[in-house]
Amino acid sequence: MRACSRCRLSREGTRGGARLRRPTGAYAGAVSTAHGPELGRDQPGGPAGSPGRPADPATGQADPADGADPADGQAGPAADVGRWFSTAAASAPPGPRPGPGARVALQVPAWGPVESASYGAQSPPEQLEAALDLLRGRPTAVLTGAGMSTGSGLPDYRGRDAVPRFPMTYQEFMGSDLSRRRYWARSTVGWKQFGRARPNPGHLALAEIAAGAVPVTGVITQNVDGLHQRAGSDPVIDLHGRLDRVRCQQCDALTSRQLLHQRMLSMNPEFAARLPDLAADAAQAPDGDAEVDRTSSFRYPPCPLCGGILKPDVVFFGESARRETVSAAFDVLAGARTLLVLGSSLTVRSGLRFVRAAVRAQQPVVIVNDGPTRADASATVRVHGRIEDVLATWLRGLGA
Repeated sequence: MRACSRCRLSREGTRGGARLRRPTGAYAGAVSTAHGPELGRDQPGGPAGSPGRPADPATGQADPADGADPADGQAGPAADVGRWFSTAAASAPPGPRPGPGARVALQVPAWGPVESASYGAQSPPEQLEAALDLLRGRPTAVLTGAGMSTGSGLPDYRGRDAVPRFPMTYQEFMGSDLSRRRYWARSTVGWKQFGRARPNPGHLALAEIAAGAVPVTGVITQNVDGLHQRAGSDPVIDLHGRLDRVRCQQCDALTSRQLLHQRMLSMNPEFAARLPDLAADAAQAPDGDAEVDRTSSFRYPPCPLCGGILKPDVVFFGESARRETVSAAFDVLAGARTLLVLGSSLTVRSGLRFVRAAVRAQQPVVIVNDGPTRADASATVRVHGRIEDVLATWLRGLGA
């Protein structure tokens, strides 16, 4: 097939060498036809090109207005899996695995979903145990957000100490040479600190849990730092791309961000000489951006293959996630019986849609976050606390 210039699907219909299949069953409607409702809703305020609200600074995804999502459907009887779940059912010994297409009978709960709590609130041990009982031995899809990487020194945008920021939109980046100069200058300053980030105990614990008592079908991450892969998780779906790659917007070629970094330093020797001082003073953002003044003279290279515009291989404000990536993420969810959310406020639809899809499929949803989330009312079990602490507790509970 010929590549589509709008969604940039590959000619082979593959990504990373593996052929991707379209979700089926309960997830068939989650990934719409090309440029359909679900991908369109990732644009600010509605379908592609329409005016609307700004995107999520933490992920680069657009944040449409609240309300019914055409791709998600109206809330129905399955709007809250917690209505059918009980701690007794979760604690019961595992029985025969249901066959294809079978539904797990969920019971009336002994307790309802936990209300949103303020930052710093800790769930009691029995709540952590209820969540672990639900995960143990069940194929589980994992969705992670910025809170997963704060322990690696990467800030988030909605944590208790977050500073409001206004990252660049896709339209600004593509439409203005001055905007690209500003972006690359700021990104060059932030890149060194971003590149120093290492997997934290939470990343390592998740990989260890997945290798043991909780069969993880895959990690869907809203982060762009590549830390799950470095911790040993596999497979990992980078929903919003990877900051260590750069993609040509004309020929679609990928190159290394580190190589581009070195090239830009050689093109801007005076800027490079000031870099240590700039890095010491600049405020760091989750996407590797940093606050820097006087960027209009910064030089950046074109694509070495075609002369096109180079852009980080991450989803900017006003830009849709690549369709084949979203499809692969729903494949991960379709192969699971439980969804575990770690460190995401689920404020934007790009992450929230996976919770909604799990609820529609009557999959239990476990949410772990230090602070409230947009999907607290849909959580089967809601755990409050730091990701590293909760995962360490689960590791001990699993005897790891």
